[in-house]
Amino acid sequence: MPLLIVGIGILALLVLIMGLKLNTFVSLIIVSFGVALALGMPLDTIVKTIEAGLGGTLGHLALIFGLGAMLGKLIADAGGAQRIAMTLVNKFGVKNIQWAVVAASFIIGIALFFEVGLVLLIPIVFAIARQLRVSILYLGIPMTAALSVTHGFLPPHPGPTVIAGEFGADIGQVLLYGIIISIPTVLLAGPVFTKIAKKIVPDSFTKTGSIASLGEQKTFKLEDTPGFGISVFTALLPVILMSIATIITLVQNTAGVADNSFLAAIRFIGEAGTAMLISLLFAVYSMGLARKIPMKQVMDSCTTAITQIGMMLLIIGGGGAFKQVLIDGGVGTYVADLFEGTSMSPILLAWVIAAILRISLGSATVAALTTAGLVIPILGTTDVNLALVVLATGAGSLIASHVNDAGFWMFKEYFGLSMKETFATWTLLETIISVAGLLFILLLSMFV
Repeated sequence: MPLLIVGIGILALLVLIMGLKLNTFVSLIIVSFGVALALGMPLDTIVKTIEAGLGGTLGHLALIFGLGAMLGKLIADAGGAQRIAMTLVNKFGVKNIQWAVVAASFIIGIALFFEVGLVLLIPIVFAIARQLRVSILYLGIPMTAALSVTHGFLPPHPGPTVIAGEFGADIGQVLLYGIIISIPTVLLAGPVFTKIAKKIVPDSFTKTGSIASLGEQKTFKLEDTPGFGISVFTALLPVILMSIATIITLVQNTAGVADNSFLAAIRFIGEAGTAMLISLLFAVYSMGLARKIPMKQVMDSCTTAITQIGMMLLIIGGGGAFKQVLIDGGVGTYVADLFEGTSMSPILLAWVIAAILRISLGSATVAALTTAGLVIPILGTTDVNLALVVLATGAGSLIASHVNDAGFWMFKEYFGLSMKETFATWTLLETIISVAGLLFILLLSMFV
């Protein structure tokens, strides 16, 4: 019965968002109330549960997400992202242009959220494709593969960051293991899949696409942008800080080194919130003040970044409210009882649930959060590596993007594809990332 109620709730969510075109956040809150009532939760606890879910999720995420958005915006507005892309294109040369796009998109994708990275990189990809007279899709598939992988697997992106918090996983471990599985996944879903897609839908590689909807793009003369080294360092600084702290902690635990104030300080600097704040302050200098950009202009970029993610934060909060209703309403416990004694790995279970919800709901972040509500009670009964469960949830939440996902329509319109071609390229690309990600996670689970 609880699963039937959840199923009806998800169906109602689809009707509200796709049928009635209601705002996603409002839809999530309505469904949270409806499911809570249907599960028989006491009336005086429902509002408290929804507030706890919303506040608990945003409390963990808002700091990292907000600082991350500002960091990415500073790099983009200073021309740092353009410098990274164009330098790598020039270094790799025409023959290896796909690898240049993958490398640039991966670095930029760590610093920028998916939609922002897409809007920023697409004009650059179009310009390179025209200059080299190659298909825009030939470069577009590797670019979106790299952006999608960083979005699904790597903090400070919302999905992996939120789920790490919900599961109580070490965010540095999520980042470290995420990078390990991201690299082979990007190679498979990017350059390798491009060859397969060319055989499946050859006509799609002749399309010219259109970026008119993006409006006039801010472009820079290369000499007016920050240096390549400082741009890459600024983009990757949070990753460097979190990774150093994680590696030192792993070495400390393995070698049995006694804790001391120096190691505590390193852990503090490597905390996601601290690392993001240090990185943002460094970016204010490296992308702004060091280049004689007035502080007001630098702060205007930060303000714009926060304005752009306001609704995204509310939607994530709404997903957190729905997740809390599933936990407090007993659905998570019901699922845990259902799988009690099963030999199914929590990693696989998290992936399956996230995949089903992703196909149903469209939003990767909402699918991941709802999965947390169903999986958390199971995690208490197992010694599975929580960082790998986070990554498996992220992988499942990327599968089979189709008509209920904004990314599907963005890809279709920018690259000028038909519905059939979009399914054969974008939907298949996301599915490859999801399945390959799961396989690499299961492989990694044998060693960690």
